[in-house]
Amino acid sequence: MVKNLVKLLAQAQKISGEKKEEEKKKDKDKISETQHAMEIEGKTLRFTAKAGYMEIKDEEDKLKAKIFHVAYTKDGVKDKSKRPVTFAFNGGPGASSIWVQFGCMGPKRIKLTENGDPFPPPHKLEDNKYTWLEFTDLVFIDPVGTGLSRPAKEQKSEEFWGLNEDIECVGEFIRLYITKNERWPSPKFLAGESYGTTRAAGLSGYLQDTCDMDLNGLILLSSALNFQNMIPMPGNDIVYVLSLPTCTATAWYYKKLSANLQEDLQTTLQKVEKWAMSEYLLALAQGDYISDEKKEEIAEKLSGFTGLSKKYILNSNIRIRNDRFSKELLRDENRTIGRLDTRYKGIDADSAGETAEYDPSFFKGPFMTAINDYVRTKLKYKSELPYTSISMEANKAWKWSKEGVNGFGYPNMAETLRQQMCQNKYMGVLVGCGYYDLATPYYSACYTMRHLGLDPSLRDNISLTYYESGHMMYYHLSSLKKLRDDVAEFVGKHTSYEKA
Repeated sequence: MVKNLVKLLAQAQKISGEKKEEEKKKDKDKISETQHAMEIEGKTLRFTAKAGYMEIKDEEDKLKAKIFHVAYTKDGVKDKSKRPVTFAFNGGPGASSIWVQFGCMGPKRIKLTENGDPFPPPHKLEDNKYTWLEFTDLVFIDPVGTGLSRPAKEQKSEEFWGLNEDIECVGEFIRLYITKNERWPSPKFLAGESYGTTRAAGLSGYLQDTCDMDLNGLILLSSALNFQNMIPMPGNDIVYVLSLPTCTATAWYYKKLSANLQEDLQTTLQKVEKWAMSEYLLALAQGDYISDEKKEEIAEKLSGFTGLSKKYILNSNIRIRNDRFSKELLRDENRTIGRLDTRYKGIDADSAGETAEYDPSFFKGPFMTAINDYVRTKLKYKSELPYTSISMEANKAWKWSKEGVNGFGYPNMAETLRQQMCQNKYMGVLVGCGYYDLATPYYSACYTMRHLGLDPSLRDNISLTYYESGHMMYYHLSSLKKLRDDVAEFVGKHTSYEKA
């Protein structure tokens, strides 16, 4: 009897051990871990990279999705509580995180010209001496339907493609990562670009309200929080006011302004911002009842600030749509300008169209080379799945309707941001803006931040920084350096710890 019990116990322990080994093997298959080193200004930065997926499950332990991510952590850190961790993602919606990883924050960067143009293929990676890894660990997240992230077999990607659904899934990933990697005591930041700023603001609410997780700060690059300030619709005149300074900056870049306005960009932008928020705003507010004389006067001034003809502006009812501006400014040269970054020129079939055929400032090839090569060869994560840089299906299928005023209207995460800043008075917000960004104009971000309804005691928690670049301000080398310095200062300010 005793012998049988001992035998059964031994068998049970053997089975248990085999199961544990099997679980370890599964975990190993999920994550590839590699060690790296790079030189930055004569100092060696050693770090560990982990590439793989995190399983997202429901409360019944049923698999919902697998989230692909790449995490970089600095080696030699003895106390994780003093080392910040930043979760980063791009926008779209439907974009993977390759642009912020291989263009801005990660230890490797696509080699671009100093002005931000790609070199001819095949594209090359180089050490990013302006990586944020110097002062914070980095976790790059690909939401479901992007990158290598996929829903479970019983699920569909569309179930994750919505403002609230996306926040819930990414929020659960962050909670799991923090828990599994024992980072609850660490200072925590979110860094989003474009729609990623919408996600970041929403996540600040989800993590605080659902997970009881306080954040140290949000880094919002090319901010999109209140969509009313960016989407031109009949009756929504504020969009034309807020995008005008970007049109002026672009006209300045191409030397289309008068001599006095070409002298200094900052002086010119201050002038146009002041005029846009006063005389221009009041003129548009008159609607159909504006006098012909006043309309002529406004058109004349708009022409001076944009480089467009007075006749074209009058034909546009003194309302300049950004997509039309991209085609019109250089029409006589048979060139278009970028939407994400107006410093880039495009070539259409002809100059007769109303809008540009494509955005010359949006290129994917170099970044796809980076993710497909670097992750497989250097990070040792092997997968034959196609990597989805950006899902146009997600863009088309995205569900917005739940986040308006009482369920109607424009998506607006600015109010969520205000609420969380009130509840967590230590949370900082850094808003990075590119002067040449027509997708999310810099003055729109400024206007949104000035209209949060924030208590005066909390206003110093917001920092706005500006760059002589576009939506991906980090394409531009000097802007990349300035952004790194601005973020390093911001992270240091909102950790209150010594750097690890």
